[in-house]
Amino acid sequence: METSVFLAVMAAAALHAGWNALLKIGLDRFLTACLIQIAAGAVALCTLPFVAFPQAAAWPWIALSALLHIGYNSFLARAYQYGDLGQVYPISRGSSPLLVALLSVTLLADSLTAGQWLGLLTLVAGIWLMALRGSQRAAALNAPMLFSALMTACFIAGYTLSDAVGARHNQDALSYSMWLFTVSGMVMALVVAATRGPRAFLRLGPHWKGGLAGGALSLAAYSIVIWAMTQAPVALVSALRESSVLFALLIGSLWLKESLPAIRLLACGLILFGMLVMKLA
Repeated sequence: METSVFLAVMAAAALHAGWNALLKIGLDRFLTACLIQIAAGAVALCTLPFVAFPQAAAWPWIALSALLHIGYNSFLARAYQYGDLGQVYPISRGSSPLLVALLSVTLLADSLTAGQWLGLLTLVAGIWLMALRGSQRAAALNAPMLFSALMTACFIAGYTLSDAVGARHNQDALSYSMWLFTVSGMVMALVVAATRGPRAFLRLGPHWKGGLAGGALSLAAYSIVIWAMTQAPVALVSALRESSVLFALLIGSLWLKESLPAIRLLACGLILFGMLVMKLA
């Protein structure tokens, strides 16, 4: 992987961790996810006069990705009903790169070397170690949480592959990203209205500043990822993106004064080793 692409994905991972840390705003998980997507769509809408209209071949993938994001947000919110952030986030985010890797080498023209597979599997192992043993006491896994988190991973893999194919067909990653976020924001607004009623927007209103900041960071982070997937194998970009758990850990340690038990440091070491192997392989 070229250094410029590697550094760009690392920046995207940092932005991803940043907007997740920003969003402890007092809403339930589903409304929080919807607020971020609607806000990101509003920011993207403002850029449309300055980007090209997507090619016809890209529109089916934009539509598919917008629908897959509904499933992602729904199962993520459900997973948080049965488990905490420290387990749900790593399990869902750490499982998706494996699915992306298996599907991308099967369905797309991407291929991975033995060294890249080693790096990817090591990184995923580090994320799972952080999920299962990374806290002061390991909470037991329960079936509803595990099922919902793994379904979340399936939807992450689905929209990741959809967007990789769509951006490659469009041959303009920026245009694809801005139109994708605009459409997704509109779809999520309709979902909120249909499932929670128009009064739900009154609950979102007081949180518009945090939502707008988080939406802008989310837009920037995933737009970088979409561009990177046009430059490098999707599986590598997907796995490196999930190194955001390291930045989340750093934020927790420096800002929230959370402790760093030895097992978390070991998990960080595995993730960093996996990243290095993928970069050099």
